[in-house]
Amino acid sequence: MKDTLRITEIFFSLQGETRTAGLPTVFVRLTGCPLRCQYCDTAYAFSGGEVLSLDDILEQVASYRPRYVCVTGGEPLAQPNCIALLERLCDAGYEVSLETSGALDVSAVDTRVSKVVDLKTPGSAEVARNRYENIQYLQPRDQVKFVICSREDYDWSVSKLIQYGLADRVDEVLFSPSHQEVSGRQLAEWVIADNLPVRMQLQLHKILWNDEPGH
Repeated sequence: MKDTLRITEIFFSLQGETRTAGLPTVFVRLTGCPLRCQYCDTAYAFSGGEVLSLDDILEQVASYRPRYVCVTGGEPLAQPNCIALLERLCDAGYEVSLETSGALDVSAVDTRVSKVVDLKTPGSAEVARNRYENIQYLQPRDQVKFVICSREDYDWSVSKLIQYGLADRVDEVLFSPSHQEVSGRQLAEWVIADNLPVRMQLQLHKILWNDEPGH
């Protein structure tokens, strides 16, 4: 429907990862995702949700008086009206980020948005879905994330970091351990040993709230 989106939840919490980790943020979680990553922690957003107008979404976001807004999913770009939502959030004066799998075209995303593009590693079971054409649309304000499930994933991620010159293309390259597959300590030791130009991150929301929905 015109000017509507299917929404799983809108909530106010601390950003758990990325460049703004720890900052109070409103999350707008869109319903639906064409991918099935084996480590997905938001499968509850694959279906269901509530159809809301863009005006209703903006009104709910404004009620929290946020500085930061994160549009996430699922895969938010699977709904075409996500593009219009991002533009309206930017027009409202928020610092806006978009969490996307990188499997869908990001070329139409408002340039004011910080795109957090997740390059899928082999261990995700969705590496074939990576849309490498998206790399040409990355700007310094954007971020690239790798969720690492094994040493093989780490080596693959380093190869992509080098191949695409990601550290020079975006402000932040994020390496995150896949929960219960690679320990934070192990990933930290690999990053230190190779002196990588990346930010190793843990998911703050898992540490604080054990990944409960609404956080």
